[in-house]
Amino acid sequence: MLSKWLVPKTIQWLVKIFFIYLFIFTAFRVATVVFFKPENISIIELAPAFWMGLKYDLRWIAFILFPIAFLSIFKKLSPYYSERMKRIWTIYLGILTLLVLFFYGADFGQFSYVNARLNADALIFAQDPQESLQMIWQTYPVVWILIALVGAVLMMIWMFRRIHVGVEGRNMHIHKFTFKRRWHLLALLMLGWFMYGFLTYKPLNFYRAFNLNDAFKSNLALNPLQNFFTTLRFSKPDFKNDSKKYYSDMDAFLNLSKKNVRHGSYQRLEHAGSSALESQPNIVLVICESFSMYKSTMSGNPLNSTPYFDSLSKQGVFFERCFSPSFGTARGVFSILTGIPDVQLSKFATRNEATVKQRTIINDFAGYDKFYFIGGRSQFNNFTGLVNNINGVKIYEEGSYKAPKINVWGISDKNLFLEANEVMARQQKPFFSIIQTADNHRPFNIPEEDKDFLQRSIPEDSLKKYGFESEKEFNAFAYTDYCFKKFIEAASKEEYFANTIFVFVGDHGVEGNATNIYPSAWTNQRLSEEHVPLLFYAPHLLGAQKRKEAVSQIDVLPTIAGMLQMPYHNTTLGRNLLDTTKNGNAAFIIYHAPGWIGVVDDNYFYRKNIRIQKEELIPVRNGLPALSTKDEEAVKQKMSRLTSALYETAKWMLVNNK
Repeated sequence: MLSKWLVPKTIQWLVKIFFIYLFIFTAFRVATVVFFKPENISIIELAPAFWMGLKYDLRWIAFILFPIAFLSIFKKLSPYYSERMKRIWTIYLGILTLLVLFFYGADFGQFSYVNARLNADALIFAQDPQESLQMIWQTYPVVWILIALVGAVLMMIWMFRRIHVGVEGRNMHIHKFTFKRRWHLLALLMLGWFMYGFLTYKPLNFYRAFNLNDAFKSNLALNPLQNFFTTLRFSKPDFKNDSKKYYSDMDAFLNLSKKNVRHGSYQRLEHAGSSALESQPNIVLVICESFSMYKSTMSGNPLNSTPYFDSLSKQGVFFERCFSPSFGTARGVFSILTGIPDVQLSKFATRNEATVKQRTIINDFAGYDKFYFIGGRSQFNNFTGLVNNINGVKIYEEGSYKAPKINVWGISDKNLFLEANEVMARQQKPFFSIIQTADNHRPFNIPEEDKDFLQRSIPEDSLKKYGFESEKEFNAFAYTDYCFKKFIEAASKEEYFANTIFVFVGDHGVEGNATNIYPSAWTNQRLSEEHVPLLFYAPHLLGAQKRKEAVSQIDVLPTIAGMLQMPYHNTTLGRNLLDTTKNGNAAFIIYHAPGWIGVVDDNYFYRKNIRIQKEELIPVRNGLPALSTKDEEAVKQKMSRLTSALYETAKWMLVNNK
């Protein structure tokens, strides 16, 4: 058809290639729906996401083809001028196709991992190539993936050459260069239109996808190339802040004036309360990998994955509404040990020389020996740099243990607990120990030696219904509970047990379908990524309490310190959760890549976007009465102000809490 209109051969070739790329991009988007679509979203509802996605795809196809269309204006650079130019442009397309398929493959893996498009945060894993590559190798069929990738690229190159030959054969009569310029200019105009934004008044950008007002729909619309290269611009740390503007808000939230804190400062000297323990108890802080609350027995999940921890929670002070400020182990551990949310938009605070050095309340535990136990390498995510803020800390890591390494994350959690228990049992002084687990993470290995751990077989529909992606993931989650049991049983036989407070907190949650457990905010606004259990367990020291208020990881250390008969300095955003004078309940949350910041309180989750004018107020409890327009606006304003105050103050503290 095109040859009848005397369309240049180069343009005919590009049109055919254009539709090949459009088919590839669309096929990946359809695959995303097939494998990852939430059950509560119908196919019809995804139409706007596909329409927006088409615009992003047209943009990136135009970027790929524009150089050929432009340079082919010059006759000697046309792919139909010589065999050499044909080979050059075919190699160019082969390289671009390899990059496209690599990005889409990585994006598919990222979606499988965290239900989000590939973004610049993925570059963080390149800073720990040893663990990252081992985790990929132990989790995925890497050889077959590489074979498929190379095979797909070779097939595409063959297809490009076949199309080239086909166009050549049907257009032997087309040779006049005058026709080419007109058609090339038209092609360049069309490609330029696609790059600007197809049928859009303003230039198409990354933020348009978030107008769809749904996490999955926004992610479905985004092209991974668009998402990656846009978020790459956010990778440079930005510590500019308006903390002074919000000091009065933080004064009220932290009760600074009532504690005689100098105006402009956040440093307060906290004194022991009347119920503080005088026995100088040991502290064992267990940071639990991916300990997602909605997957656990404590949430009411009928799959009963954590029966032992559920029994512990009934014997201690258990907070059922604890939230990490963000997703990710490095950010979670940083928040727990410093009391500051990691609000850097890309690079982890542990990876930044300007922010890794922080003051920690643990240093106020005078007379205590300090220990940090991790099954793998402490250099991963620069945990070494973070933990070394603790004066005199002794680090136990890969190479320090008798047990064999089972995977990229080192020894099993069970053996980590048992060997840590042996060290703690030998101590003659009070101690503060941090134990960081890792088994509840891909590749989800369960050691052969633990034959008394009974793996369960659960129907796939039940797994999906209650938030698990696979039987392997479920059993890894249940194995974590088994490890807790082995640890407490071993510790209870030791002399130190009676005078020890065991603190268990998740480093972060896991995004997924929580609709059968919690209100829609957990699934649609991804609160499941941050919701974690928090337990203070000391059967000889603490009475049982079940607490329902919203609390944060950053509150863990102030709460521990407040249980002891000792003064301590608090210079950050964390608060003692057992302090009856604290002002309101709230947990700050940030979703770094899309730019959402917000606050969860006892009734609502408020969030707003720092890049576009958008805000949401969503109930976090069922049965709340409907708010009038006036009341809803008042709640939004209050929570928006607190959100900004916590965000801006956290940015200031990241570089000033020394």
